[in-house]
Amino acid sequence: MKQDNIKKVMILGSGPIVIGQAAEFDFSGSQACKSLREEGIYTILVNSNPATIQTDKDIADKVYLEPLNPKIVEKIIEKERPDAILPTMGGQTGLNLAVDLHRMGILEKYGVKLLGSTVDVIETSEDRELFNKAMDEIGEPVTKSYAVESIEKALEAVEELGYPVIVRPAFTLGGTGGGIPYTEEELRDIVEKGLNYSMINQVLIDESVLGWKEYEYEVMRDAKDNCIIVCNMENIDPMGIHTGESIVVAPSQTLSDKMHQRLRNAALKIIRHLNIIGGCNVQFSVSPDDSEYRVIEVNPRVSRSSALASKATGYSIAKIAAKIAIGKTLNEIKNDITAETTAAFEPTLDYVIVKIPRWPFDKFKTVDKHLGTSMKSTGEVMAIGRTLEEALQKACRSLDLGRQGLIGDGNDISHTNEEINDILKNPTDERIFVIAEALDKGWTVEEICEITKINEFFIKKIKNIVDTKKELEILSKLI
Repeated sequence: MKQDNIKKVMILGSGPIVIGQAAEFDFSGSQACKSLREEGIYTILVNSNPATIQTDKDIADKVYLEPLNPKIVEKIIEKERPDAILPTMGGQTGLNLAVDLHRMGILEKYGVKLLGSTVDVIETSEDRELFNKAMDEIGEPVTKSYAVESIEKALEAVEELGYPVIVRPAFTLGGTGGGIPYTEEELRDIVEKGLNYSMINQVLIDESVLGWKEYEYEVMRDAKDNCIIVCNMENIDPMGIHTGESIVVAPSQTLSDKMHQRLRNAALKIIRHLNIIGGCNVQFSVSPDDSEYRVIEVNPRVSRSSALASKATGYSIAKIAAKIAIGKTLNEIKNDITAETTAAFEPTLDYVIVKIPRWPFDKFKTVDKHLGTSMKSTGEVMAIGRTLEEALQKACRSLDLGRQGLIGDGNDISHTNEEINDILKNPTDERIFVIAEALDKGWTVEEICEITKINEFFIKKIKNIVDTKKELEILSKLI
């Protein structure tokens, strides 16, 4: 039931378009504004980026094109007197700003409540030490790790964990400031940057799970504790490459039903324990043999993956999360796609979705093209197909690289075996095309799996495309 005491809501935008925080947050903010206005809520949007749909005068009742800093937002709060703030639609910028407003006493001063995720939820999810403690309380496995505030403490952590380790700063977006050091020199450099980027000057030193598989679950929960899984997604690329840099497929393709049920149950347990109202994104790593898993992180907000899941399933996560934030339950919200069922029903897919990131390396030719734990992609494409092969081919065509597919379009670049081996081992934006080239040149599926740590299932799917290309070449000679 909608809370009658909430009549004015401020929505925090994500600010300038940056790597890891682009049009998907304009989509979520716009959806949230429309959703709240449908419920008779007066909406106040604050965003510093005029090049967005959400800052159009028809999207919100009142739009402020102002810098997203606490002092400016306080002045807007003083003038507009909103009953609540919705910070979960503005990416990491929105969450961090909400925490600042709380710590400075601004929310309490004006009697403004946070919707969706409370400050305790945000801090527990973003502070790596608090998050690990929360997971331990419910028996969910996380990687062995240490939260550190100095290079000296990081060196002590590595003595226990050994190289390589994964460095992940707290309260940052897109893996900014993180990395995988293999030496002390690399560790010092990455940790120093990570501490500077982190809002609380903290980084997590994780034991390595490089080569494990990575999965994401989009979860929704209302105030009555009704929970559903909106979508589950699988990264084709293994752990060690940021999920925003990875090729992603939905639904998951290589997950056994037994492990799927374990991850599903874990995701529901996590959103309940953290007391998140609305949507959240839970990321897992799974061992290559599907015998064990680790909880990597939880985003207590609408994320890039939420936008992908919304497009893939037709289930508008941002719109429904906004209604949940003001007190409505899943069974009270109508599903816009079916127009008959409610948002309490989990979507099902009888098709395959493929997402491929789009990197700007064609414009910035001198930049390091190697992919890792920090995002470099500036966008992504999504394709739908009845099979993985079809969706993959469509996605490659959508990248605006002049390619008609993975291979055989007349635009293939030839690499030596040494170059192929290097790109497979040290991935760049070209790796998916180079995998196809390697298969075309006679490399075996097993060889490529051994080097890339990509699941054999996906390499075989790419081989199907390569084999079809060879068959067509033979047929063309017979005609």
